Amino acid sequence: MQANWRTPTLVLICGGLMLTLAMGVRHGFGLFLQPMTLAHGWGRETFAFALAMQNLLWGITQPLTGLIADRYGAGKVLVVGSVLYVLGLIGMAYATSSTGFVLSAGFLIGIGLSGTTFSIIYGVLGRITPPEKRSMALGIAGAAGSFGQFALLPVSQSLISGFGWLEALLVLAAIAALMAPLSAVLAEPHRDLAAGRHPQSARSAIQEAFAHNGFKLLTLGYFVCGFQVVFIGVHLPAYLSDKGLTANVGVTCLALIGLFNIFGTLAAGWLGARHSKKHLLAGIYLTRSIVIIAFLAAPLTPTSAYLFAMAIGFLWLSTVPLTNGIVAQVFGVAYLSMLGGFVFFSHQIGSFLGAWLGGVLFDSTGSYNIVWGIIIMLGFLAMAINLPIDQRPVARLNEQPT
Repeated sequence: MQANWRTPTLVLICGGLMLTLAMGVRHGFGLFLQPMTLAHGWGRETFAFALAMQNLLWGITQPLTGLIADRYGAGKVLVVGSVLYVLGLIGMAYATSSTGFVLSAGFLIGIGLSGTTFSIIYGVLGRITPPEKRSMALGIAGAAGSFGQFALLPVSQSLISGFGWLEALLVLAAIAALMAPLSAVLAEPHRDLAAGRHPQSARSAIQEAFAHNGFKLLTLGYFVCGFQVVFIGVHLPAYLSDKGLTANVGVTCLALIGLFNIFGTLAAGWLGARHSKKHLLAGIYLTRSIVIIAFLAAPLTPTSAYLFAMAIGFLWLSTVPLTNGIVAQVFGVAYLSMLGGFVFFSHQIGSFLGAWLGGVLFDSTGSYNIVWGIIIMLGFLAMAINLPIDQRPVARLNEQPT
């Protein structure tokens, strides 16, 4: 049976919807920090550790889920990831111990995210989209994930305020279950046959990538992205509340991050097709540090918090299409999900440390000042790391764009 109905446009729409749901639900986890820790009598470190483990497991399993999707098609990976994501949300709701919370919010959702988010969907889009349109397609898909962060945050907050955090998690589980039917469009039913004919093995692709200095630099730079965005996403609402601002300010800030993330990711996709991706990445990391410095130096008011959220939101996931675009440009798209997964693993190590250290250092010092300083310095470091990357296709591709 032919699969001609799976057009690039339809795949882009359904992939974007999956990212909308997966990233939108995840983006609101920071709203549960205070009500859940108060209800269970946990410190912030317990909640932060679970989300840190979520990010770490997401990264650890991403190369494997990416390899499976590259060799056998993304459909099964997306279905299993969707199921684990839903089970994790239900487990979060009914966890009565810190161990149960880490297993559900950390392990189940972490593995679920590795099967439902960027590396898998970008691999499908990279293979079905013509090279000249690839950067823009990745940007549109990333913007869809950003839209989910904007649209589902008010939903999460309304559910928590109106029904309680437990009921809110169950409703979010029902919303996340909508991802499973979308996976049929991204299934790549003949991918397993194509993989058998491909001249390069997965092992050879890994060796080629890790022998490439640009791949190593890109991987190191992505660590910084994870550290920065996850610390802000998890701890910003609590930081603002600690400083005397209302909970609604924190919710609005996260929503603004999601909203402006849409524009930033679309802009990155558009610019990445026309300008050097590594220079754009370096500029994003530099600008993040400048924005954070300005935010901390200015008097904290709702207005300054909103301006910070808009600026940092524009820079939020704009690194994702550019980073994956460089991987596709240099190494081709046959193993894009797997190689993107290795780069993303570094991102998630940073995410783990950003989420966990935020909780640890707050509990030990009573403030987030040390972590703010770390993420500022890391932004300058990431700028310097990205500049020397060689973006030319490897010799295996005969210097032809892919």
